[in-house]
Amino acid sequence: MVRRGYSDDKAAVQKRLRRIEGQVRGLQRMVDEDRYCIDVLEQISAATRALQSVALQLLEEHMAHCVADAVKSGGDEATAKLDEASAAIARLVRS
Repeated sequence: MVRRGYSDDKAAVQKRLRRIEGQVRGLQRMVDEDRYCIDVLEQISAATRALQSVALQLLEEHMAHCVADAVKSGGDEATAKLDEASAAIARLVRS
């Protein structure tokens, strides 16, 4: 099995994702209950920020482990990992 950069923090990442899952379920309840639009939008913003925080943590771990290891090895794998990381950053910035 391949070891991922976030492996050491896997339990913490899963805990954060479960918390976000709860936030999304709360959003569904808010809509079911016809809650005020601005209140729903504020909660959507909070869930979005939480997801972005997890994404940044995973990206940092990816850069520190997967990309750094590939760069040390050099060659096509290094170029591919750098391109992959750049594309991931671009997606995060657009979101």
